Amino acid sequence: MDRYWNKPEETEAAFNDRLEGYYHTGDLATVEENRLIALRDRKKDIIISGGENISSIELEDVLFDHDAVADAAVIPAPSEEWGETPKAFVVPSNGDPSDPPVSAVELTEYTRDRLASYKVVRRVEFVEDLPKTATGKIQKYELRQQEWDGEERMIGQG
Repeated sequence: MDRYWNKPEETEAAFNDRLEGYYHTGDLATVEENRLIALRDRKKDIIISGGENISSIELEDVLFDHDAVADAAVIPAPSEEWGETPKAFVVPSNGDPSDPPVSAVELTEYTRDRLASYKVVRRVEFVEDLPKTATGKIQKYELRQQEWDGEERMIGQG
């Protein structure tokens, strides 16, 4: 790959943001004790809440462990106090967002029991489905646009 199709600004940023000529994927990873690389999140999907970085993938993994959750996506939502806070869009296991088998409060408590307090999902919205590409990848940018519509700024801008 040598460029993004008809996107010269994105091409410039991806190939020359850090080291000229090298492609920058935007993936955030760590090297584990066993020397394996573990992907943690996409840079644009990190939630910055009160100066703390929160991985959307970590929150989604916790939500997926709940039997009442069929699918989920976590994005940054605007917060007057913290700048951003985690918001989960959840497809309930029964497929009915108007009558889910679990409440938003219960899912918030579920994350509180399993994560550091600053990582807890603050808002939950039950939905029938999540926007996805033809290959099934969740289109978080659509959820972010919907959530930040009318706001003066979006911290991550991702």
